[in-house]
Amino acid sequence: MAKGFKVRSAVFALAGSALIAAPAAGQSDPTGKSQQGDVAVTIYNSGQALVQDVRDIAIPQGRTRIEFPDVSSRIRPETLSFDAAGATIVEQNFDFDLLTPGKLMEKAVGETITLVRTNPATGAETRERAKVLSVAGGVVVQIGNRIEVLRDDGLPVRAVFDKVPENLRARPTLSVTVDSTRAGTRPVSLRYLTPGLGWSADYVALYDEVKGTVDMQGWVTLTNQTGTTFDNARTMLVAGNVQTLNNNNSRYSRPSPPPPPRGNIDTMGTESADRERLGDFYLYPLDERTTIANAQTKQVSFLDVTAVPAAKIYTRTIGWLQSDNEPVKAASEIAFSSSRNGGLGDALPAGTVRFYQRDARGTPQFIGENAVDHTPMGSRLSLSTGDAFDVSVEATVMARTKIASEEYERSSRYRVIENGRVRQVQIDRARDFYRTTMRYRVTNARPVPVNVEVTQAGLDRGYWSNDFRVVSENLKGEQVNLDRRKWTVPVPANGDYELTVVYETRY
Repeated sequence: MAKGFKVRSAVFALAGSALIAAPAAGQSDPTGKSQQGDVAVTIYNSGQALVQDVRDIAIPQGRTRIEFPDVSSRIRPETLSFDAAGATIVEQNFDFDLLTPGKLMEKAVGETITLVRTNPATGAETRERAKVLSVAGGVVVQIGNRIEVLRDDGLPVRAVFDKVPENLRARPTLSVTVDSTRAGTRPVSLRYLTPGLGWSADYVALYDEVKGTVDMQGWVTLTNQTGTTFDNARTMLVAGNVQTLNNNNSRYSRPSPPPPPRGNIDTMGTESADRERLGDFYLYPLDERTTIANAQTKQVSFLDVTAVPAAKIYTRTIGWLQSDNEPVKAASEIAFSSSRNGGLGDALPAGTVRFYQRDARGTPQFIGENAVDHTPMGSRLSLSTGDAFDVSVEATVMARTKIASEEYERSSRYRVIENGRVRQVQIDRARDFYRTTMRYRVTNARPVPVNVEVTQAGLDRGYWSNDFRVVSENLKGEQVNLDRRKWTVPVPANGDYELTVVYETRY
């Protein structure tokens, strides 16, 4: 029984063994340098990218097939645009079945290969011609009149193939059949869309609580999962949500992960950033050409500002007029502006902001992170970094009583259409109100006083009950909108504050 091969996860791995194939005639050297030309890549936040590749190619007169290796292995063929002077495209094919040991053996089924075995004691080699019968769960070959299963038992065995199959490529290859009116070398332009190239913004923020400032660096993070390296490419990033249609081709369609939680944009900005625009999107060109290697993450700086005014705030939103089972930790947030004066001075592409703060020894320590959406310049943001350790809010219903209205809505009329005729209907309906007394106890175990923003939500219950009233409060609040009212509660160091509010509502 011959020793050597075993199939594992469609890859043929042999201890001390090898697969060797001679290049087929006319195929490019798999180890050769990239055959891309002048490459420009435009990358969108959606994980899509536009690749534009201009190559100088000798095209004979008449109909001929041209191969373009080193395109994205996840190219969307239907988006391809081909342009060459005096040539028109007739047909295109994309070969993404790449050369691997497993694929090489699969393509050899029914073909004859050479097995080379080495005697570990003497080093002598023996060669036998073998016909590959199957690779389902293992490699089955026929040598003469006997059938053998190749095993991976540590003995050195090499499989030598006579050629690389024509439909197996060392690199993702696009082939185009063109009809040319003349012969000669000329620029050929390829343009196509591909998933697998994406970018996001990452922000590193150093918060100084004593000074009330934040230093922020912005980094563009590029990712490449196209299976292809783009060499010395002019790179443009587009910030904004460009609409693309889902494609059911699973070869390049990937499910989108759920979006991360976003920080609050308290006020949306109205300032224009000093950035190039394309339609309704901001453009971020990289200053220099760069190589975007496959399976690589690359970062490029685009923002670096210091001493931006910032403040820590504590917040708690109560969703209904009800009691908490236990005190709830307040959210710790850092608020700052993206305005030109007194802020970051730039529009913020969507990404993650990671906050750091120096400890007593002066060493920056990580204190939390949050995500921001695409944010215009001039906005006011509040980004939560986590729950406060020693600041909490407990909401309690102190009393709730029904109030019978002294007045009834007599002769309350509405129109009813029956068989095309309108008649008036009278009803007598009493309306009940409820008076609810809420207490919000805010505690602070910090050695310094803090302000806590307490927001009561759930006041607007729809068209039938949006008539609510705040009839009493021991601290003046601010009506944010029909549904929410907010109080900025001053809490002394190592102390508490009891906010009491009386509501009258229809529920």
